[in-house]
Amino acid sequence: MMESRPKAQPIAASGRGRVEAVMRRMETALLDGSWTTGSRLPAERVLAERYGVARNTVREAVQRLTARGLLQSRRGAGVYVTDRLRTSIASPWGQLVADNPALVSDILEFRRVLEGATAYFAALRASDEEIGRIRTLMAELEAGRTAGDMRAEAKADVELHEAIAAASHNTMFLHLHTSLIGMLREHIAVNGTDVRERDEANPDLLLRQHRAVCDAICARLPEEARTAMQSHIDFVRMYGD
Repeated sequence: MMESRPKAQPIAASGRGRVEAVMRRMETALLDGSWTTGSRLPAERVLAERYGVARNTVREAVQRLTARGLLQSRRGAGVYVTDRLRTSIASPWGQLVADNPALVSDILEFRRVLEGATAYFAALRASDEEIGRIRTLMAELEAGRTAGDMRAEAKADVELHEAIAAASHNTMFLHLHTSLIGMLREHIAVNGTDVRERDEANPDLLLRQHRAVCDAICARLPEEARTAMQSHIDFVRMYGD
């Protein structure tokens, strides 16, 4: 069984190497969703302390990332994350899906691979806090079902999938999920609602599928979590074809 990722160590490089090392740390924060689009970066002093470097090293790293369009400096307001990473992937796909409904099958195929993997790694790496979040969202999903509130069900459904992705602690999975989150969020909500409406038995089946995924993650059973998630996507795909 794989172990959780070790915490980042202080930067040991010197000179120009320190600037490059700080940039790598910042890029990781952008890729894994730690710094989301529109969010303000911690103060220069805070980042310098976090990375164990001088403030001018952080300043140069920020300037380089700003030159690449990943960050934006606002006079008197601080440094903010732009939407460059997200829109570079999401925008073309969003338009393609809108223009080609047949791509829904491709989205589900992609979700089967991506979300099966995120469920697997969430079972391995989720913190106690993340397990608690997953359980809370599962309870919200069940409450929405009990109340017959399809809107609440759809909302909890989407947020549950997002929480599982975050708990995977894999930079690339998080980047892909975050970059495509607008499209995936809409797809999960629309398809979940559509499947629920097609057969009166489906809402209960979907609930059991989500519970199986959550139970496997909370029990830290990665293979079972991946299988349960893939079975869930396969069920949704059956109704989407």
